[in-house]
Amino acid sequence: MKSDNREITYAEALSEAMAEEMRRDNKVFVIGEDVGRWGSLFGATKGLLKEFGEGRVKDTPISEAGFTGCAVGAALVGMRPVVEIMYIDFISIAMDQIVNHAAKLRYVSAGQVKVPLVVRTQGGITLRTSALHSQCLENWFVHVPGLVVIMPSSPYQAKGLLKSAIRNDNPVMFIEHKFFYRKKGFVPEEEYLIPIGKAEIKREGKDITIVATSYMVEKSLDAAQELEKKGVEAEVIDPQTLSPLDEDTILSSVKKTGKCIIVHEAPKTGGWGGEVASLVAEKAFSYLNAPVKRIAGLDVPIPYGKEAETLVTPQAKDIVKAVLELKK
Repeated sequence: MKSDNREITYAEALSEAMAEEMRRDNKVFVIGEDVGRWGSLFGATKGLLKEFGEGRVKDTPISEAGFTGCAVGAALVGMRPVVEIMYIDFISIAMDQIVNHAAKLRYVSAGQVKVPLVVRTQGGITLRTSALHSQCLENWFVHVPGLVVIMPSSPYQAKGLLKSAIRNDNPVMFIEHKFFYRKKGFVPEEEYLIPIGKAEIKREGKDITIVATSYMVEKSLDAAQELEKKGVEAEVIDPQTLSPLDEDTILSSVKKTGKCIIVHEAPKTGGWGGEVASLVAEKAFSYLNAPVKRIAGLDVPIPYGKEAETLVTPQAKDIVKAVLELKK
C-alpha cells in the first residue's frame, strides 16, 4: 500500500528521479566528480552505482570542461547525460561547452540535432563555504538563449522537475540549493512529472505579490506568516523555472494585489529580479499602486561565517520590512 504522506529528503528525491529515469531509458547516464562510489558530495547520487554500474554512473577526473564536453557529445549522438558539477562556482570552467555549444547546436543545425543534456549543480549559502563555494549564478544562464533554467525549492519539485528535465530534448541547467539537501518534504511514491515553465503559488494572498526563487521561497513563506499577524496577506509565487518563465501567473497575481516584491539570493546588480521587475513594469504597470521592489544579496563576495553569511543575503525580516514599507 502506497503512502499519501511519505516524506523523504531533497537529496533522496533527486536520487529517486535519476534512478527511475535510468530504469525507464537505458540512454540516461550520470557523470561527474564523485557521483559513483561517494554518491556525490551531498548524497544526491547515492545508490546509483550499485544498481546501474560503472557504465552508467561515471566518476570523472577533476575537469569540468572535460566531462561536460563529453556529455555534450554524448547528447548529440542520442544519449541523455545527467552531469553533476559539484559547486556552481566551478561552472565557469565549463562555460564554453554549455554556452557556446550545448545551448546553440540545435539552433545552428536547423533542428537536425538535439541536445538532451541536464547539468545539475548547486549554489547558495548556509554551510560557511565562503566566497568560492557559495555563489548564485543562475542569471548567467537565464541570459543565454537555448538553455532551460530550473531552481526547485522542495523535494517534491526536485523529483518532478528533474524527471521532466531528463526527458527534455534541450539542455537544462538544474540548479539546486545546498540548504535543501537534508530537508524533508512530501514526495509521493507514484510516478509524477512537473511541467517545465509553470510557476507554483505557494501561498495565496490579496495584498502583495512576492516572487521568490530557491531558498528565498522559504524565507518568503516565513515572512508571509509574520505579515499575517500584522494583517497583511502576501501571495508567494515560486517560478520553479526561471527560463522559460511563467509570466501569466506572475502578472495575474500583480494585477490582483497591485504590489510586487522580488526576492533572490544572488547580488542585486544584474540579478534575475531586474528581469521580473521589467516584466511587471512593461505588462502590468497600470495595475501597480506602489513601485516594484527587489530584495537581493549585497553586491559583495560571500564572507566566511554563519552570521556574516546572513548579513549579506536576504532574511525573512528584510522581506517583512520591505512589505510594510510598500504598504504605507
